[in-house]
Amino acid sequence: MARLRQRRTLPVVEQWRASGTAFACTSERIEARYDKAVRELFDCIKPTEVTAPLLHEGGVYHGCWLESTGTINTELLARFLPHIATTTYSAFADFQREDGLIPYKITAAGAAFAQVQLVSPLARCVWHHYRLNGRDRAFLGKMYAAMSRYDDWLVRFRNTRGTSGVEAFCTYDTGHDLSARFWHVPDSPFNNDARTVHPDNPILPFIAPDLTANVACQRFHLAQIAEELGEPFEPWRQKAEASVRALFEQCFDAKDFFFYDRDRNGQLVRVQSDVLLRVLACEIGDGAFFAQALERYLLNTRKFFSKYPFTSIALDDPRFDPNFGQNSWSGPSNFLSIIRAAHAFEHHGHHVELSWAQKPILAALFDMETFPQTLSPFTGAPGYTESYSPSILCLLDFMERRSGILPRPDGTLWFTGLVPEEVIHKDVRHQTAYSREIDGLNFELLNDGSNVTILRDGQEHIRFPYGVRVTTDRLGTPTAVTGLVSRTATGTLQTPSGRYELSVGPNEVQSFADGSLIPSSAPKLVFPTYGS
Repeated sequence: MARLRQRRTLPVVEQWRASGTAFACTSERIEARYDKAVRELFDCIKPTEVTAPLLHEGGVYHGCWLESTGTINTELLARFLPHIATTTYSAFADFQREDGLIPYKITAAGAAFAQVQLVSPLARCVWHHYRLNGRDRAFLGKMYAAMSRYDDWLVRFRNTRGTSGVEAFCTYDTGHDLSARFWHVPDSPFNNDARTVHPDNPILPFIAPDLTANVACQRFHLAQIAEELGEPFEPWRQKAEASVRALFEQCFDAKDFFFYDRDRNGQLVRVQSDVLLRVLACEIGDGAFFAQALERYLLNTRKFFSKYPFTSIALDDPRFDPNFGQNSWSGPSNFLSIIRAAHAFEHHGHHVELSWAQKPILAALFDMETFPQTLSPFTGAPGYTESYSPSILCLLDFMERRSGILPRPDGTLWFTGLVPEEVIHKDVRHQTAYSREIDGLNFELLNDGSNVTILRDGQEHIRFPYGVRVTTDRLGTPTAVTGLVSRTATGTLQTPSGRYELSVGPNEVQSFADGSLIPSSAPKLVFPTYGS
């Protein structure tokens, strides 16, 4: 490991170097891919004629889209470049229309309002950014006002059927281009006006589960923001609960255990798509609900758990189309789905199962030359476009989440003891090193595949076995350990306060209390399934 630390190279981009983040690996290929991801990420960060520097989608997409770079991508970016996250989020508030509509994208031509295109909840992303990066109350107040006005707009214009659900007027409202979910539905709203639905379409509007779940999650987080700002927060919680009730009343089929659109005639649009993953990523349902969704769908190799997960349409749907050479949400795996999945799994403590989905995706990214939007769910081959910021951030996020040092909005740090694995043709596990500067302290994480060492300001601080995550406060004081492999991880945990003999099961969290590690209940490990 001493040789590995000596050969560690800092990424070439000065701003990245200034963030105090660096990665090294015994695989020159993996290290080069990491550095390329950093370089190409900065190619996606640029001003337009009307804005300060924003995170752009990249590839063929010249601009910043609310559903991705305006929300989840920027939340990931905020860990490394918080100032770009602030300008990106703020731009959507700055360009908000007088009637309350937030643009669905911002380009060199300005803001565009032709559809809503909601996926990841903006309020949650803003709240996490605020908690992680300095608690700027002026920024939070500005975003709260904008998001409150947008909520009013959605109530006025996207609840035409009076169900309290949120309605989709076109394909682009959810960003599900070419999806069988929207066959016989126009791409854009009537007259390209987000307030109007095509009057002659026989099935529109849809009560959309992902849009409804998005608003529910938005409202729960708006309640937290309101409380932080000293504003009334209980009304937001009541509105959020009403959204959840509408979601289950209108869109959930208990027999199928799936969420579907409901068309204007009352029929459920029975296309099993990544809508399920989107709803779960909006924190809908309890732990038992999520475990059943894992077993029946997300870890089912006949549904969404392809060799390179997750597919955008269930594999056993006759409308499934594996063509990954275009912007398609009717079969291929999309990097936006992959990076959104982490929140759904971690919210319910299913860290091990998440690692199973991430491992082949990372292997595919290491094997590629480009950073595409789509990949083949069967071979991992790269698909449509390149230099696409969601796939760039996927590589950077997965490395930090699995083999790095991850700052969390709750004020903790995750030091995770997994290493990159090459699962294509051969089984190779690499040694890694990762460094991060936190509040003036320099932390390093060294992983030789058997043992993991945390250094603080160059001195050995904590040592623990492979397959474990150690959670600390921002000073590096350990608070908990989590099992991240499907077996019981054993070994010695060495900390400044003493030695502990570890035996931690899959997904199990053990917390430090009164000089001991106290086990907590862990969600039962859900294994892959193969049936209908």
